[in-house]
Amino acid sequence: MKTREAIISNWLPRYTGTALDDFGKYILLTNFDDYVRRFAQKFKAPIRGIDRPMQTCTNTQGLTIINFGIGSANAATIMDLLEAIRPEGVLFLGKCGGVKRSTEIGHFILPTAAIRGEGTSDDYFPPEVPALPSFKLHKFVSEKIIEAGMEYRTGVIYTTNRRVWEHDLEFKSRLKKLRVLGIDMETATIFMVGLKNDIARGALLLVSDKPMTPEGVKTDESDQMITDHFVDIHIDIGIRAMTDLGSKGEKIKHFHF
Repeated sequence: MKTREAIISNWLPRYTGTALDDFGKYILLTNFDDYVRRFAQKFKAPIRGIDRPMQTCTNTQGLTIINFGIGSANAATIMDLLEAIRPEGVLFLGKCGGVKRSTEIGHFILPTAAIRGEGTSDDYFPPEVPALPSFKLHKFVSEKIIEAGMEYRTGVIYTTNRRVWEHDLEFKSRLKKLRVLGIDMETATIFMVGLKNDIARGALLLVSDKPMTPEGVKTDESDQMITDHFVDIHIDIGIRAMTDLGSKGEKIKHFHF
């Protein structure tokens, strides 16, 4: 275990209960075991890693979904470990809080960038380096959102490590000044660690609450409504985008610095 390759090649199976050869070349990331269950039911495929920190399921088309948990530290971990299989593309299917009034529950956000408020990404790049997705991957996702007839926005996401901030008026005032569309805990980290490891990456975020007002903070009831009405289409758009990307074999990356 003297090299990075040896470590990540050992740790990815250890964290997921999934052999390296059982991963597909295209990856969906999520924070929710329910997303993995729905994916598994759709393709009648087994879920691996039930007793591990992260669970996976792979369909016959070579698409794998992974529940990596919550937060930027876990996001960095999975993006580091995925380097062991050199995926062709990674798409994060996450939920976020809508910050602007025009961003409604059930809308999708395809982030053009993310503000690095989580701190984790500082271990990978200086703060001046922007957190950006891979444009061509997002092009495929955008097409599938439109085909599904769903509303979506493009703009900037703020990524934070703070889990409970909804009561903090000063923090919310800062979010308004930053003019972000939404707030989450993983997107900036996924973009930055993907850049570090030369992995094409993107994010499709579902607006699940509007936490800038007390009545908009997520509850069990409101989260269940989101699950009932929007989770299946969220997963389906991700599946279609990454499957289409794989079948067309279009290059996402063109050159290296």
